[in-house]
Amino acid sequence: MIDLSPLYALIAQLLPFECMQAGFMQQAMAGLLLLAPMTAIMGIQVVNFRMAFFSDAISHSAFAGVALGLLFAMDPGWTMPAFGLVVGLGIMILQRHSNLSSDTVIGVFFSGMVAFGLAIVSRDRSLARDLQRFLYGDILTISDLQILCLIALFIGLMVFQTLSYNHLLYIGVNPALARAHRVRVAVQQYFFAGLLALVVMFSVQAVGVLLVTAMLIVPAAAARNVSGSAGSMFWWALLINMSSVIAGLIISAQDWARTATGATVILVACGWFILSMIVSALRRR
Repeated sequence: MIDLSPLYALIAQLLPFECMQAGFMQQAMAGLLLLAPMTAIMGIQVVNFRMAFFSDAISHSAFAGVALGLLFAMDPGWTMPAFGLVVGLGIMILQRHSNLSSDTVIGVFFSGMVAFGLAIVSRDRSLARDLQRFLYGDILTISDLQILCLIALFIGLMVFQTLSYNHLLYIGVNPALARAHRVRVAVQQYFFAGLLALVVMFSVQAVGVLLVTAMLIVPAAAARNVSGSAGSMFWWALLINMSSVIAGLIISAQDWARTATGATVILVACGWFILSMIVSALRRR
């Protein structure tokens, strides 16, 4: 396995706080710093394409993925993203091959996956205790192998966005127009849905099922309030996400705080959103 100790040493050097000298805190920060740019760019597209409900359905399918892993004595850290990927692609396939509206399709999957997960958990009450850390998130337990997977996902996502960003804009405006410009709409949508599902599932470990959609939506919404173009919106979302995860992890480790890392990260992002609303209001005046 690749040695990640130089990365952890760099994090400790760049963030010379007492709490960041612990190895597990360096691992957690590495995971969050990899997730931040991915959720920033995907969050912008989720906001622009009105796919917040889609990401919410994927995150809640984590219940079923975790429950299946625990039931069959497999690592939930792997069954969860695998199951989320299947659900994300399943939603996209049904959207493309049925006459139902997108919200209806997503709602059916949302309800079915939550019910499936709860049904599995209800058969074994001891599973409920293990599900709690996925409900609230626990980035402090991230492993080196999971960080390596995040690095691979980050590289894959950046390659996809570099090649397909303009195509996704076409599809978001008008799929028929995109086809007229010879954009392979189905391929782009399937890749986007699969990557979004993986980003959401890995984010569940950071902030939990209840808050994972907020990690996508809140920074993108704040960036939209203060930006004047699609390019500046990305950089603002990246700044807000990166500062939120850094401040959130450090604050949560302080003796006077002792709060859940995921919740603290989202609260910092919400602070950014409030500030962006004030700036937007002052600009309008």
